[in-house]
Amino acid sequence: MFGDTKAFSGFSVDDIDEARTFYRDTLGLTVEDNAMGFLNIHLATGGVILVYPKPDHAPATYTILNFPVPSVDAAVDELNAKGVVTKIYEGDSTDSRGIARPDKPEWGPVICWFKDPAGNVLSVLED
Repeated sequence: MFGDTKAFSGFSVDDIDEARTFYRDTLGLTVEDNAMGFLNIHLATGGVILVYPKPDHAPATYTILNFPVPSVDAAVDELNAKGVVTKIYEGDSTDSRGIARPDKPEWGPVICWFKDPAGNVLSVLED
């Protein structure tokens, strides 16, 4: 039924200008303003994510966007150098920089979570 549609995902933020700056300047993504005053984030895979302002925005408590990278350690270094906090979860499952390193491959990839300015959870994970 929807196999040939150009589906896309979207999420809300509380400040569209902060989101534009973060996704474009901090993360280095291609971001454009669309005709509705929302943001279109263009992904290397060809997909587009819609980002829209919402006055009563509540941050997503789950990971809304994952970025596969060759090295989580290098990505975390870059994020931290740009002022992004990567230690957002407490406990034994992450190290001092917020990186989770599963003991067994079947438990998942090396991953680290961080938040956008609106509080939405994002991650970098080893590809």
